[in-house]
Amino acid sequence: MFGRAPKKSDNTKYYEILGVPNSASQDDLKKAYKKAAIKNHPDKGGDPEKFKELAHAYEVLSDPEKREIYDEYGEDALKEGMGGGGGGMHDPFDIFQSFFGGSPFGGGGSSRGRRQRKGEDVAHPLKVSLEDLYLGTTKKIPISRNVLCSKCSGKGSKSGASMKCSGCKGTGMKVTIRQLGPGMLQQMQHPCNECKGTGETINDKDRCSQCKGEKVVSQKKVLEVHVEKGMQNGQQITFHGEADEAPDTITGDVVVVVQQREHPKFKRKGDDLFVEHSLSLTEALCGFQFILSHLDGRKLLIKSQPGEVVKPDSTKAINEEGMPMHGRPFMKGKLYIHFNVDFPKSLAPEQVGALEAALPPKPSLQLSNLELEDCEETTLQDVNMEEEMRRKQAQRQEAYDEEDEDIHGGAQRVQCAQQ
Repeated sequence: MFGRAPKKSDNTKYYEILGVPNSASQDDLKKAYKKAAIKNHPDKGGDPEKFKELAHAYEVLSDPEKREIYDEYGEDALKEGMGGGGGGMHDPFDIFQSFFGGSPFGGGGSSRGRRQRKGEDVAHPLKVSLEDLYLGTTKKIPISRNVLCSKCSGKGSKSGASMKCSGCKGTGMKVTIRQLGPGMLQQMQHPCNECKGTGETINDKDRCSQCKGEKVVSQKKVLEVHVEKGMQNGQQITFHGEADEAPDTITGDVVVVVQQREHPKFKRKGDDLFVEHSLSLTEALCGFQFILSHLDGRKLLIKSQPGEVVKPDSTKAINEEGMPMHGRPFMKGKLYIHFNVDFPKSLAPEQVGALEAALPPKPSLQLSNLELEDCEETTLQDVNMEEEMRRKQAQRQEAYDEEDEDIHGGAQRVQCAQQ
């Protein structure tokens, strides 16, 4: 029938593209194409090349004659024209449109050949406490959005008809030319005021009584936002298709952005928690214990080991007491405790003696009376270095101003003397 039998080539690629076995039924093919085409549609941010491959694979395998040739001889046979010129490929958007009979994304269908644009996403900040991120919580966010008018199905008119705007010739845009000077013109483009950029007008008598020809009406809605354990500051929770609706538009998303409030005690870095604690000198040298209230209300007993000395500015860690890891809430980071040691401002003579007796001896440095007589006595003073630096800067600036005044004043006096 076909003359010389063609050389057999790849006959599994189209099945792999759709993710089905070569024994798949027509219903299986439809389901696989529908799922993959929506996922990879360019208007939803999908891969355009993958979208084309899906359409071509479905076009071949959904045709019994083409599928039989493909199964028997492979892809090359179709390209060579067997099966009535089956190698040609139709517009993937036409296949998608005819398959669904409209848009599967909501917001109404579109006319053949008219691509839908994606509506704007809307971001909503959601402030939560560190306790909320530790335990997980559910928050409610009230939103106000535009939805297609139910009475006119987003047409804006009773009859469903509209006319091309005469002001912009249906383009939705107007061009204004302004003369800036001799031979200089400026061309500016802006949305048409008559049709508000839609390119359509509706007869006043035919306007929908519910939306007044606007095609959309305002709707109030409450979104339940599930904040999961361990979520990070800035993490996003997306509600698909919950932004403003508009005719011939794929509805955008509402994106909730988690924003963590500052905690008075705990600081967070990734999955770890940090807390500051001050010890007295006695606690640092002789041992300590205190109770730390955690984010979930548990009381943790924090204590030193017998004989342990805590140095100033030291840090210790407790495993599995940090933040829950998002997606793995039974695993937690570490809790780090940074210790400050408060030293007494002064000691009584008897305290000095007791400490010298209890502590390791001081380094031996014997000075003779002759050496002491050659030395000058000094007095140590407490200094706040930040204030000291500010004071010195002010003194330098004052000296500079006086020097500048002397230079300019002297020059003025010399000039007067010459005159």
